[in-house]
Amino acid sequence: MRKQSVLVGAGAVGAALVLLVSGCSSTGEAGHEQDGHDQGTHEQESTSETAAAHNDADVAFARDMIPHHEQAIVMSDIILAKQGIDSRVTELATEIKSAQDPEIETMRGWLREWGSPPMPPGHEGHDMSGGMSAHEAMGMMTDEQLEALRQAQGADAGRLFLDGMIEHHEGAVRMAQSELTSGQSEAAKQLAREIIESQQREIEAMKAILGSL
Repeated sequence: MRKQSVLVGAGAVGAALVLLVSGCSSTGEAGHEQDGHDQGTHEQESTSETAAAHNDADVAFARDMIPHHEQAIVMSDIILAKQGIDSRVTELATEIKSAQDPEIETMRGWLREWGSPPMPPGHEGHDMSGGMSAHEAMGMMTDEQLEALRQAQGADAGRLFLDGMIEHHEGAVRMAQSELTSGQSEAAKQLAREIIESQQREIEAMKAILGSL
């Protein structure tokens, strides 16, 4: 009788141990899943905060650079529609279009993400120089200059395009340098660096072409 009681007691203890281990295992798995969920949430919040990190200088950079790029594409389209243009000029115009069109879409995406609508037509630009007008600071061509480019032919058209695009690129470099000084968005500042590098290189190429036309 005593032997049977001992066996029953041992069985009860074993069952209790099984239940205890099972409970610990379940709690551990649940805790692990909860930790994973919390980590994923924190990562998403961190990514969102990083994407949203910007200031007024970033907004101004995107708002101003969009119409600036758009005019460069208009200038390129004008020269590409002409006959008898130096092949170096048309190659450059093609490169400008292919580079700046996707950059426009990128900057529009930033403005949507930041909840900032693009600048209304006719209000582009801000005074970055303390004395120059917005168009001068940005190197933008006037309507009269664009019309002169449309009317020009041959080498004259090539020279007008190069002269205008050199000033245009110099304006873009100034805008990008301003973004590097005052901006907060790392994505916008990276684009500013790329603009400075690529457009300074193109300025040198255009000056070389201009000297040989």
